[in-house]
Amino acid sequence: MTDIQKLIRKNILTLHPYSSAREEYKGDEGILLDANENPFNGPYNRYPDPVQKSLKAKISVVKNCSVENIFLGNGSDEPIDLLIRAFCEPSEDNIVAMDPTYGMYQVAADINNVEYKKVLLTESFQLEADRLLNAVNKKTKLIFLCSPNNPTGNLLDREQIIKIINEFSGLVILDEAYIDFSIQPGFLVNLKTYQNLVVLQTFSKAWGMASIRLGMAFADPQIIAVLNKIKYPYNLNLLTQQFALKDLDNIERVENWIKNIISQKLILTTKLKELPVIQKVYPSNANFILVKVENPDRVYKYLLNKKIIVRNRSSVSLCIGCLRITIGSEDENKILIDALKHFNG
Repeated sequence: MTDIQKLIRKNILTLHPYSSAREEYKGDEGILLDANENPFNGPYNRYPDPVQKSLKAKISVVKNCSVENIFLGNGSDEPIDLLIRAFCEPSEDNIVAMDPTYGMYQVAADINNVEYKKVLLTESFQLEADRLLNAVNKKTKLIFLCSPNNPTGNLLDREQIIKIINEFSGLVILDEAYIDFSIQPGFLVNLKTYQNLVVLQTFSKAWGMASIRLGMAFADPQIIAVLNKIKYPYNLNLLTQQFALKDLDNIERVENWIKNIISQKLILTTKLKELPVIQKVYPSNANFILVKVENPDRVYKYLLNKKIIVRNRSSVSLCIGCLRITIGSEDENKILIDALKHFNG
């Protein structure tokens, strides 16, 4: 078993967190004269629930896990940052991560002055557990993995992930932002098996709520307690909580969106493979596809001039010549295909 307490930074262990007025009084009714709020313009005059009780209760049902295993943040970027702040001593500890992957892991590490060590994936964008574990030393506190990976779109080999979780003495953060589009289940069901596992998920992709900035971290209650200890008191505003509570009642609609996106991905993949400008379409378990073209800069600028915005990933490791294309609506995908048909390289 991983000793979570030994992994936490000493100053975080001894930290006395800020206690908000809404945490001290947990009732729903009463004359609230404790938080220096304006008595007018309810309910927006009141500070939001700092621990998001109602929202977590509903998420726990949807995700089939305990409320004690849930942390909610301002997007997934907040728990990424908090995990580094809670467990990595600046200028002393380090993080190991696969490469290429989501860029915010390194940005958060750099902001916190924590060394970030990259381990290259294979040419087929797969994870080799031994190679990654060889980069670990006694100062490595966190390992970041992303599956399905961004920008490559593929699932990481499950056995390789399990090997890393079992053999690493620190925390393994597995980012599953795109897991709803995957043909295989994620690791959330395995949370109780692996005490050192943190699973990140989001409402930005399959749930179509990117603008409300709501991310989820699932982990052992000891880890969740640390994140709650150091987060800002009211990190999720009332509007975000209300909107998410409402949309969580529309699971069937989200399931239909997922089916539509997966169907459109298959169609778009087939059409792209027929185009001379496309050299390769990589397999994807996400809501985007990575494609290789002969001249990515020219293709990117050509599409940009037609007000079609894709992501040029040619400067990313192992992705030379590649563009990342999000799966749009049927009409948007047709416009993209038509534009690429007329590209003259």
